[in-house]
Amino acid sequence: MDNQAVGMLVGLAVGDAVGVPFEFLTREEMRKNPAKEMVGYGTHHQPPGTWSDDSSMTFCLAEAMLSGYNLESVASNFIRWKKESYWTARNEVFDIGITTAKSISRLETVLEEGESALASLKYGAVESDNGNGSLMRILPLVFEIRGKEIDEQFRIVWENSALTHRHVRAGMSCLVYLKVVEYLLDGKSPDEAYSAMRDNILELWEAIDFADSEREKFNRVIQSDIRKLAYEDLLSGGYVIESLEASLWCLLKSETYEEVVLKSVNLGHDTDTTAAISGGLAGLYFGVDNIPVFWRASLARLEDIVALGEKISRKYAKEELC
Repeated sequence: MDNQAVGMLVGLAVGDAVGVPFEFLTREEMRKNPAKEMVGYGTHHQPPGTWSDDSSMTFCLAEAMLSGYNLESVASNFIRWKKESYWTARNEVFDIGITTAKSISRLETVLEEGESALASLKYGAVESDNGNGSLMRILPLVFEIRGKEIDEQFRIVWENSALTHRHVRAGMSCLVYLKVVEYLLDGKSPDEAYSAMRDNILELWEAIDFADSEREKFNRVIQSDIRKLAYEDLLSGGYVIESLEASLWCLLKSETYEEVVLKSVNLGHDTDTTAAISGGLAGLYFGVDNIPVFWRASLARLEDIVALGEKISRKYAKEELC
């Protein structure tokens, strides 16, 4: 089953599911009893293979893209997920972030004002809009921005991020991540993708006059080399920069999908989100067939996720031919 979109979506959901039972455990607690396998229950009392909001919102975005990408359809799917448990693992919404919950409630009002109002959400952000809740779900958007000029990519990505997380830092974090994804799709190695992304982002910052105060936040990823950090230097809470750093590091410093995900989970704290973000990268690079068989077999709604990935592949393959 050699399908990049399937690998990405299954990889993200499996990472999420491996991390769910361990969420909120500290680094020290994980060090004493590290994750070694996909298990269940734990923090959220869910059976093995259960994924959370990270995957649900990713799938809501991916499905919205099938009928022609626009912010209204994405926002509608997010609202449906929160209110009707749409695209959930077991017909239950759990582990929804505070910023995400408030933002989706806001979307119900803004949606009535149309696409332009949704696109304007990126203005008026506050510091608390820098959680990892848009980064965790942004992965499928790579197919919409692929091949476009980077300033146009950033506009699309930031407007999508701002549906839940309005700050430019959250939007830029999403772009940094998706540029790595874009290069992995093109067949580059993780090291090559990371290097190319850094060059691209530095060029963009000059072109858009990205504030120095914001550039500083990305120092360990862009201006410096994240690969030079030690595992102990990584943080893994709900802050978007921490999640970006940890997910890239775990990909760049691992040899298998399983290693990427377990390193992510064993950082502790926001285990499901860190592993979902890194798992999407790893599923793309290593391929869905290199995700442990038991992990795939245990995954809730595996067939539905595979079908969604296949639909995304077919849609964007057709667009490339046009």
